[in-house]
Amino acid sequence: MSSFCTAALVAGLAPRRHAGSSTDDCRLASPPRAGHSDSVIAAVHFRNFKALRSAAVRLEAFNLFIGPSGSGKTSLVQALLRLRALAALPVTHVRDGRKPVPAGPEIEFHFQPPFQNTRVTLGCERDELVCNLLLVDHTPDGRGPDLPGAAEWAELRTQLQGIRAYLFDHYAMAPPSAGGPGVELASNGGNLAAVLADWRERQPAAFRAVEEEFRRIEPEFSGLELRAAGEGLTELAARPAEAGAAPVPADSLAQGTLYLLAILVLTLNPAPPPVVCVEEADRGVHPRRLRELRDALYRLSYPRERGLVRRPVQLIATTHSPYLLDLFKDHPEEVVLAHKRGRDATFERLSERTDLRDLLQEAHLGDLWYSGILGGVPEE
Repeated sequence: MSSFCTAALVAGLAPRRHAGSSTDDCRLASPPRAGHSDSVIAAVHFRNFKALRSAAVRLEAFNLFIGPSGSGKTSLVQALLRLRALAALPVTHVRDGRKPVPAGPEIEFHFQPPFQNTRVTLGCERDELVCNLLLVDHTPDGRGPDLPGAAEWAELRTQLQGIRAYLFDHYAMAPPSAGGPGVELASNGGNLAAVLADWRERQPAAFRAVEEEFRRIEPEFSGLELRAAGEGLTELAARPAEAGAAPVPADSLAQGTLYLLAILVLTLNPAPPPVVCVEEADRGVHPRRLRELRDALYRLSYPRERGLVRRPVQLIATTHSPYLLDLFKDHPEEVVLAHKRGRDATFERLSERTDLRDLLQEAHLGDLWYSGILGGVPEE
């Protein structure tokens, strides 16, 4: 058994044995199917929020958004982060359907079971950047006259406070960083060294899994080094596979190498957040490494397909890469096209295109999008 599989077992993750194989293979044999019911958020509806004047999107376990700048991809992430922030505060509960009407834009969230009886509206002032009203509307379910669905909201708000978003920055990731027990990966990856140091001490199986995957994807390196850098800081370096070669400090590593390490930490976390957003998921990744990136992200949303024993993560990733998009030709239900026409933006799930099957007989998916045939490209 590979050391990665051994590390996975120690961490409580069961590697999968494929039929006809005499060895345990912890990598995907084929892309998994979408449609798992383990997601938290079922759909989001926008009214007059930035470019999303009247738009809605259904969310699956795995969601890859592709489209031009200003088409609502980042607006969706911002809405989720605002939902997270307000879920931690006292909210307005709606009774008997008497819902106040926000003065400005509003965003309505629908949820998967067991939270299907709760609908949450994020209300904004006329200035769409100030969204500070959260309305929780419970469908009567006979569980109490005072506040139907109170138990569901208490559990749901815990899930919502676990929403995380990442846009990795190699400039922030390169310097030594400070941390402590249980430190969580920062939104820009700036404390990557501190997280890895904590895992080495407290979650050695997860650390070994990251090292094993790092060696497999970047064979020029044999492992990772974490060294004290004074004043409670930890410095990250990579050990070259070449015998006798000096470790390469993080500030001398390629951007793509740092981004890869951040993705591995994110996707090999034994207790990941329930909802994860990764903007520009392919940032700094060479096209020949995009399949590795996709498979790493799949690990989050489809852990059972990898034989991993942990809860699935609902993933929302964005990209501008036709090469990454092309890897999803067998699973168009995982792709959302963001369209921008004038000042208005809308979303369309690729699987809803009735002409997609015929189009794919003529060209690759990435080429179809890049050419503009599918839409979701800048206007000319």
